[in-house]
Amino acid sequence: MKACLIVTGGKLDLAFARSFLEKESFQKIIAVDAGLEYVEALGLEPDYIVGDFDTVDPSVLERFRRLPFIVWEQHKPEKNETDTELARNRALTLGCSRIVFLGATGGRLDHMMGNLHALYACMQSGVEAYLVDRQNRVCLLDADRTFTRTSLWGNYVSFLPYSEEVKGITLEGFKYPLQDKTIRRGEEVGLCISNELTGDTARLHFDEGILICVESCD
Repeated sequence: MKACLIVTGGKLDLAFARSFLEKESFQKIIAVDAGLEYVEALGLEPDYIVGDFDTVDPSVLERFRRLPFIVWEQHKPEKNETDTELARNRALTLGCSRIVFLGATGGRLDHMMGNLHALYACMQSGVEAYLVDRQNRVCLLDADRTFTRTSLWGNYVSFLPYSEEVKGITLEGFKYPLQDKTIRRGEEVGLCISNELTGDTARLHFDEGILICVESCD
């Protein structure tokens, strides 16, 4: 499994990032614009640097330009894709089967929402993809999932409809179970928020649609 780390320019807790990277292994690293500053702070060597470079410190850019074996992909600021989306596209062309985004959840809400939508193409390509920060791990689901207590990001699991509706949701092994329930965007929002496992494993089943899955800790 080829895994790719994409480091973007949102808010990133460096202490958390260091702890996370001690437990994870990535074959490819892509720095996105100001995310290059985090890459430097973390002592990482990126394989690709992607963006229009309108927010990264120019001195950081200059230091990395002296290093060999880095592929630079510079884009004009006037473009249809976000820098993170372009990095996502690069990760997909590299044949990565797992993509983790760091620095993709804090800061501007429009960027965070755009990063959430960046997960969609990953899901369509059969690629496991997550937005990760100290408190949350976020992904999109289009198929059943079994959750184990030992691998959860925190104590809480929430499901929200990414598609207009998600049909036939059944939750087993959760504190708040469901049976063959259809949920829709903007309706009964609290129905699948802040659920918890009652045992070592829990099962999500649904018939149709796409879910946003958020694993969270306080």
